[in-house]
Amino acid sequence: MAETHRSFIRFLLNDQTIELAGFAPDLTLLDWLRIDRRLTGTKEGCAEGDCGACTVLVGRMDNGVLTYESVNACIRFVGSLDATHVVTVEHMNRPDGALSAVQQAMVDHHGSQCGFCTPGIVASLHALWLADPEPTEADIERQLQGNLCRCTGYEPIVKAAVAAAKTIPSEDNDRLVKAYAETVETLTALADGARVTIESERGTTYLPADVDDLAALYEAHPGATIVAGSTDVGLWVTKHLREIAPVILVGHLDGLKEIALDEDGLTLGAGVSYTAARGALVSAFPQMAELWDRIGGEQVRNMGTIGGNIANGSPIGDTPPPLIALDATVTLRKGKERRTMPLEAFFLDYGKQDRRPGEFVESVFAPALADDAFFAVYKISKRRDEDISALCAAFRVTLDSEGLVASVRIAFGGMAGTPKRAKAAEAALLGQAWTWDTVSQAREALATDYQPLSDWRASAEYRMLSAQNLMIRFFLETCGAPVRIERRPALAEA
Repeated sequence: MAETHRSFIRFLLNDQTIELAGFAPDLTLLDWLRIDRRLTGTKEGCAEGDCGACTVLVGRMDNGVLTYESVNACIRFVGSLDATHVVTVEHMNRPDGALSAVQQAMVDHHGSQCGFCTPGIVASLHALWLADPEPTEADIERQLQGNLCRCTGYEPIVKAAVAAAKTIPSEDNDRLVKAYAETVETLTALADGARVTIESERGTTYLPADVDDLAALYEAHPGATIVAGSTDVGLWVTKHLREIAPVILVGHLDGLKEIALDEDGLTLGAGVSYTAARGALVSAFPQMAELWDRIGGEQVRNMGTIGGNIANGSPIGDTPPPLIALDATVTLRKGKERRTMPLEAFFLDYGKQDRRPGEFVESVFAPALADDAFFAVYKISKRRDEDISALCAAFRVTLDSEGLVASVRIAFGGMAGTPKRAKAAEAALLGQAWTWDTVSQAREALATDYQPLSDWRASAEYRMLSAQNLMIRFFLETCGAPVRIERRPALAEA
């Protein structure tokens, strides 16, 4: 429980220490930078975390190491910045004021035309330049998923990133490298373990001291909005103009960031971001790598959390279908009490989850795949990168020694009001020979399991046909067609 309290947050902005109090719970970093600080290099394009024009870097201490990540300032709340280092494009040049390696490469390779998106692209590439001395073209393209540019076609931007990588970050050519030790010392001192309470005319913002303090706060204020990465809640504010106070911010809580991988399976704390989860998750379930790299852009993956994706209960969330197919469980906490349930049981109806007042998602556990299990995940969307699913499908099947289906779990998102298993299709497969005829019958059973809706992402007919065809694709891949699924490797090899 919290023993000390503060009524303000403290963080670094470029090379200045900031103390901030009295701000509204829904104040975004973008608005604060542009309106209060007049740092107008950070642009507003979409105000929903899609275009990347607002990209800045946020550095945070993680097990004694200072790491910088690109984030969307348009949906990042100022209250979440306590004990962090915010870096805008104005601070990304060399210590002597000359252009950075990334900025100079953008000039040399004509990576900017109208220029509106350029500051955000520079910020994203600067993060990559600091983190990866030898990025591949695929690494660069993945880094740029969250930065939209209508002018260049990206080719000169990719060339600029390749050119910048030839310069190694050093104290001579980068402000962040030069100030690294000093920044570590400052951020370590700022993280004092206090509960923070910010009062304003628009409502209250809480930053609990630890997970126990979170449990106490949420039990006392069950109507509060819990905010982890704000990749959803940010849009409630910028697009729907919703009031969200009081707010409990949890993105800073190390106790929600547990990652444990062993022979039994994978445990992810609710506060683990998509970026932080990737290594362990892909080691345990390599079939999920492609899906993971298509969740939002890099900025969204850096901010968004596993627990947030589950707790929001969206029928088109990307993580529930594969986790349900893996027979995952979710642990909920209220005060000192915890309860664990199958993840599929957590989703009751559209917009309704089995979560009691004052109860929050604490962690999720996915059992290890059997060595003989076939598992695959597929995402269908209008745009390949940085797009919301029209539907997401996950299949897990094991066969016995005679080629009969010994176990099967099939889950879809986007086909119903919740992420939902295809139980009629599963029943048509269980105990049957794994053949074209059997799978074809199960394919038709999907019409019993789902009555999808039509919306701007896809028609009901398209969703059903896609779901049926994905079942056929999964079958063909298990039978030797060109595959992107594979059997689970031994943990020792992962």
